[in-house]
Parts: sequence; C-alpha cells; structure tokens
Amino acid sequence: MVRISVLNDALNNIVNAERAGKRQVLIRPSSKVVIKFLETMMKHGYIGEFTVVDDHRNGKIVVNLIGRVNKCGCISPRFDISAGDYEKWVGNLLPSRQFGFIVVTTSSGIMTHDEARRKGLGGKVLGYVY
Repeated sequence: MVRISVLNDALNNIVNAERAGKRQVLIRPSSKVVIKFLETMMKHGYIGEFTVVDDHRNGKIVVNLIGRVNKCGCISPRFDISAGDYEKWVGNLLPSRQFGFIVVTTSSGIMTHDEARRKGLGGKVLGYVY
C-alpha cells in the first residue's frame, strides 16, 4: 500500500490503540512533524512519554498511552489559517470550545491554536486532538 501521509498514519495508530485499550503503540516511520505533534500532545496531557528509536532507516516511535485521547486526526490539505479565523476552525473541528486543540504549524514552530492566537500568529492547520 502507498503511504499518503505519515502524520495521518501515526494519528490513526494512536486512536486505534486507544480504542483497543493498549498501553503502548509503535509508530513507524518517524518524522520531525510527527515528533513535534506528539510533543504538543504530551505537553497538554493527552499521551504519556514517548521514545524515538533510531534504527538507521526511517525510525520508530514508542508512545505510552494514558487513555485520554478520544479522537485525533490530520487535516489534508493543510489549509491556511489567519490569526482571526481560529474560532471558525474550532467550531468546525472540535466538539466544544473548551475541549481539545487544533495543532497549527506557524513561522514560530508547531503549536496549538491557543498559543498561536495569544502570539497573534497564523499558519497552516496540521490536525486536531481531543
């Protein structure tokens, strides 16, 4: 099978493992975007620690799950989002305004929509987690 999006495959692996009640999940291949997305999820308490295993090929990531992810997904294509459009996207992607995060890539790095709104930055929508 052809791998379309590494990020989409990684997030689907996490959701499927959470629904199956697993404690850990192996994600392969690894990429910088996947690692930054996982760091954002870990910072907000959706997943536990994760380790990056370098096998001199594409790399693997072992993620410890804590049972907090209801759904996470990738948005493709990566739509542009301006600093004033976050409310519209929150209404479209998240179940509630206080529940979950949209992960955005900006000129200052990958962050949640709340951080980007506070900094007054726009960017591109990567995905969501709640």
